[in-house]
Amino acid sequence: MLTLELFKEIWLVDFEFSAPPGDLPKVRCLVAMEYRSKQKIRLWTNEIGGLAEPPYNIDQNTLLVAYYASAELGCHLVLDWDLPIYVLDLFVEFRNITNGLPLPSGAGLIGALAYFGLDSIDSAEKDSMRHLALRGGDYTDYEKTALLDYCESDVVALGRLLPIMINKIDLPRALLRGRYMESSRKNGVFRHTN
Repeated sequence: MLTLELFKEIWLVDFEFSAPPGDLPKVRCLVAMEYRSKQKIRLWTNEIGGLAEPPYNIDQNTLLVAYYASAELGCHLVLDWDLPIYVLDLFVEFRNITNGLPLPSGAGLIGALAYFGLDSIDSAEKDSMRHLALRGGDYTDYEKTALLDYCESDVVALGRLLPIMINKIDLPRALLRGRYMESSRKNGVFRHTN
């Protein structure tokens, strides 16, 4: 039986970026945390751009966990990083669990947290931080810290959701869905044509 215990590392990952319609994502920041050890990585765009590979493992012993993983996978592709072997997308799994049910708080991360009775930042703060990421241009030190803190709050939320959701997830099939998200991202939006 496939369980989380088979993975040496489980990385919770979130990027903030802007992506104008029809354009590639412009990465602003990245926060990643290893689920068991709580090792944390916080990087701003200038620190990320110089990396030839992700600052966390993506090998066969590692699981990458994200909420709407195609966004994080898109950032991997823009940064010319390899994609992880195993992806668990908690958005896809939340929709699988709640398919056909009313979701008063929506299907986003805030909605998933609310559905499972967990606290979250309020939607106005989330919208404010999204707008900050989309704005682009120069960021003050205060804005950089605020955006990294917001990104980290999503990673912490993943760490709270994972133990609640994992018993409701058929992990072998969830990993197949993660592979689908990966291949659809890899073969879709980022296919370059001349």
